[in-house]
Amino acid sequence: MLREHFIPIRVSDLIGYLCAETGPMHNQALSPDEQAAFRQFANAVVAHIHTLYQAEIRQLKDAYAPFDPDADPKPLNRLTDEEWLAALERLTDTFSHLLSRANYRRLSRPDMEEIMQGASDWGVDLDVAWDAFDKLEVFYRGKGFSNRTRRRLLRPWRKEEVAVPTFARAAVMFKLRPHERLDEDADTRSVFLKLFKDIPQVDVEMLLPGGRVRMPRLDRLKLGGSATSSVAYVGWKLSAFPLSSLLGDFGTGVLLALYTPLALIGGYAYKTWYGFRTARQAYEFQLNQSLYHQLLDNNSGVMFRLLDEAEEQDTREVLLGYFYLWRYAGPNGWTAEELDYYVELDLERRLGADVNFEILDALSKLTRVGLIELNGDRYRAMPIDAAQAKLNAIWEHYARTGPPTLLPAD
Repeated sequence: MLREHFIPIRVSDLIGYLCAETGPMHNQALSPDEQAAFRQFANAVVAHIHTLYQAEIRQLKDAYAPFDPDADPKPLNRLTDEEWLAALERLTDTFSHLLSRANYRRLSRPDMEEIMQGASDWGVDLDVAWDAFDKLEVFYRGKGFSNRTRRRLLRPWRKEEVAVPTFARAAVMFKLRPHERLDEDADTRSVFLKLFKDIPQVDVEMLLPGGRVRMPRLDRLKLGGSATSSVAYVGWKLSAFPLSSLLGDFGTGVLLALYTPLALIGGYAYKTWYGFRTARQAYEFQLNQSLYHQLLDNNSGVMFRLLDEAEEQDTREVLLGYFYLWRYAGPNGWTAEELDYYVELDLERRLGADVNFEILDALSKLTRVGLIELNGDRYRAMPIDAAQAKLNAIWEHYARTGPPTLLPAD
């Protein structure tokens, strides 16, 4: 299984965790003065990265405004068809870029078709209408297992705990087109964004509109068996009568003789069909109940939540990269591989987190703002007072020119 880039610790908790860190030899705890200096530095990093991300909010709102079904007020200028298509492509690129920064992975259609065979005990097996979408993008983060309880049909009084493959987070972006599965008044102009939590992997199709509940295999066999047995019975009975009897006066008698068994078989078929309709209503209720509890956000709220996740992730990477170089790398510094190894090892040892630390991304951010320096293949952190002064100088630069943008250019 691929390890996640996501670091599962809040930034405020991470700062406290690093201040309490004792190093590889367990005897390198920060003094009170060093703790105070690092907390001041960390708060400056948090504020610096937050300022960069705050600058993205307006760009995000402008990119999504023509497609937001909940926009209030609506944009004044209506786009031409050509402008609208170009804006849709920009929105798709922005959404994908934002999810990548928040450490989500994309699910292609073949990926989804492979994993969503059947349904879990908490989901519904749906037939997805792929041609109902003009745009469809699905991303996930946190591919693993969740423990859930269920009751077996043969032992309903007893709860059973099972491990279910799940996505900790699943994000969906889609735009609909007119389709027979959709209502006539379905919104085919807007782009919908959804964010869910703890979705069983096999139930990912529940996140897509326009799905049709599949009849369970047992019910299909019952219904098909009823129809087959009806045809076979009628054929067997008719074969016992001469052709002249079927066409003559006895034809009515033959039909009357067949009425009772045909009525029984037809009644059984109707019972099976009606049972499926009732079960389908129960499944749809179960679907709505499941998604009600697992839905985290809608539309523009998804953008802002993902932006916050990306901001937290960037902050964690910068703080971890700088701290371990500052405290433990020594005057000669570390190579990227050495820093990557120690951060991942310590996160696993202290937090039990099997993380694939994005070392190149962290080093790039630190180098770009001048908090670390590269000598050959070894990285060395600036002293913390010099790093703090560097951040202060960056603040003054932002006050004059404004922060740079992090999203793709139009």
